[in-house]
Order: sequence, then C-alpha cells, then structure tokens
Amino acid sequence: MRQLSRFAITVRGDDFVLHIEDEAGEKMEFCATPDQLDAVIDALDEVLSGSEDDFFGGQGPGAQRAH
Repeated sequence: MRQLSRFAITVRGDDFVLHIEDEAGEKMEFCATPDQLDAVIDALDEVLSGSEDDFFGGQGPGAQRAH
C-alpha cells in the first residue's frame, strides 16, 4: 500500500482539485465538487471523533508496534 507523503487542495472555478503525492513522489490529482469534498470531510470527522483505541488498538498513532 502506498504511503501518503503530501496533499493539498486548491480551488478551480466551481470545484476543487485534490493534489496527492506518495512517498515515492508519484503525484495524482482529483477533481471534487463541493458536495464531494464535504462528504470526505464528514467521513474524516466521523473516523477521527472516535477513540484512538478504536483505531490503534490501545497504541497511539506514534507508538511503536512489534513487527
């Protein structure tokens, strides 16, 4: 699975452009309507509003895990 390295959002007329780059430097751009961007924001908010334990099994996102 690719690892997200950078992202940005710019306005383009009546919509938005999501600029996404992975750790290998591969860049992708996606056009999104305001409604689509709102749906992404709502989905992220829903996930992030839960307890970290729900997502990281009691280990915070910076904690080291055994391999």
